Amino acid sequence: MESTQQSIEVRVSDDPIDPGSLVDRVSRPDAGATVLFLGTVRDHSEGKTGVTHLDYEVYQEEVENRIASLIDDAAEKWPILSAVVEHRSGRVELQEVSVAVAVSCAHRSDSFAAAKYLIDELKRSAPIWKKEFWPGGSEWSQGS
Repeated sequence: MESTQQSIEVRVSDDPIDPGSLVDRVSRPDAGATVLFLGTVRDHSEGKTGVTHLDYEVYQEEVENRIASLIDDAAEKWPILSAVVEHRSGRVELQEVSVAVAVSCAHRSDSFAAAKYLIDELKRSAPIWKKEFWPGGSEWSQGS
C-alpha cells in the first residue's frame, strides 16, 4: 500500500543531531531512495588551521519557518515524500554534526537533487551565522 501523506520536519536547537533518527523519520514503504547529508565541524577553514569549534547564532523566530519554506520550494521541484532538516545552534565541537538534511523520494535522482538544493539554499539564505574559533582568535564566517 502506497503512502500519500508527505512528512516534513524542521528543528534548530543546541541538542546533538542523531543521523540514524533522521533516516528513520524519512523512511517509508513508497520511498525507493533516501539521501542523508551531514555537515560536520572540521579542523580548518579557508586560510585557517587549528579550528577548535564553531558557535552558531540563529534568528530563532524566523529560522525554522525559513527552512520549512525551502522544503516547500524543493517539493515543488521534486516529488519529496519525506524531509527532515536539523541545524545546531550554540557551540558545536570538532567532528560533531552541525547540519543534517534527510530526503526520501521514490527515485534516487530526485532524492539527491532535493537534498543538494536544500543544503545549498539553507546555507545561502537561512538566518544562521557561524563563528569559527581557533587558538588565539575567532571570526565570523564570511561565506557558505
